[in-house]
Amino acid sequence: MNLAVAANENMANISNVLIYSAMAVYTLAFLAHMAEWAFGSRSKVGRTAAALTGPAAAAAPAPTVAVKVATQGGGTAVLERPKVITRSAAGSRDVPDGPGAAGGTEQGDLYGRIAISLTALAFLLHAAGVVARALSVQRAPWGNMYEFSTTFSAVAVGAYLVLLTLKKNVRWIGLPLVTTVLLDLGLAVTVLYTDSDQLVPALHSYWLWIHVSCAIISGAVFYLGFVSTVLYLFRDRYEAKLAAPKGKRPGAFASSVLERLPSAASLDKFAYRINATVFPLWTFTIIAGAIWAEAAWGRYWGWDPKEVWSFITWVAYACYLHARATAGWKGRKAAYIALVAFACFLFNYYGVNFFISGKHSYDGV
Repeated sequence: MNLAVAANENMANISNVLIYSAMAVYTLAFLAHMAEWAFGSRSKVGRTAAALTGPAAAAAPAPTVAVKVATQGGGTAVLERPKVITRSAAGSRDVPDGPGAAGGTEQGDLYGRIAISLTALAFLLHAAGVVARALSVQRAPWGNMYEFSTTFSAVAVGAYLVLLTLKKNVRWIGLPLVTTVLLDLGLAVTVLYTDSDQLVPALHSYWLWIHVSCAIISGAVFYLGFVSTVLYLFRDRYEAKLAAPKGKRPGAFASSVLERLPSAASLDKFAYRINATVFPLWTFTIIAGAIWAEAAWGRYWGWDPKEVWSFITWVAYACYLHARATAGWKGRKAAYIALVAFACFLFNYYGVNFFISGKHSYDGV
């Protein structure tokens, strides 16, 4: 039985127009995010962070909060207890979160809200382009690297917007995310572009919807953890310089940018929670791939390059989660493992597809 359906070229062209339109709006969002970071002035929170980690911090009294308790005589007594602030992963610095990407000013916040609105609009165009691509061939829109790339970046932006909707302080992800999405789509429409067409018979399976969609969601969320990990390393080094009694101080540009981020401890915790949350889905992705391989090729595991690197990625993230839960490996050491793990994911996607031939290699990319 021939399952192939002729491609709807009109719908494919609509998809291309929508993707290009999304790129144009993402560009505007990128400019708005740049304005948000550039024109927001140093905030009170940021200055407080510098004060708390500077040389004078040792002499400063610990912040306190008042607590009223009842006495036997019917009156009340006011007690004071230390105020709890975020403790860094290194365990030696207490630094409050910065106000996110907005520089703590009304102007910076305005640019930030414009950037988020433009990002949401671009996402709608982007998602519509992915759906139109699916309608053009009546199948899942991730049958080649072009379709995988466009869907991957759409899911990453969607996850970011969901976190914003849940009132999470993740505005700081906006600029690196939009920048990466533009690079990803630019690569997709130039180097990776493939005409809308049907797939080889081995891919005509409902497992295409299950296995690949899980891989896309896992990778998109891993990317958010990767961004948080990179920013954590910069912010942690910045806090260390502020805490040092002597030596080289952070430059004005670094201070104006990094002080607006959440504390190093908050970034480290966010990356850990994101990676830990999506790790079970990546595990299921590998299991689903093995089940599909048995149905398509008659074996669950055959040491195909894509299978091998998927497993290597799994092992790398398992090592990160184990290291992050081990007292001696928290902080920067665990962060480096997280970067290696995401590098394995990227190589599994780009490197294996371009440089290594296997059963996952089909016509084109």
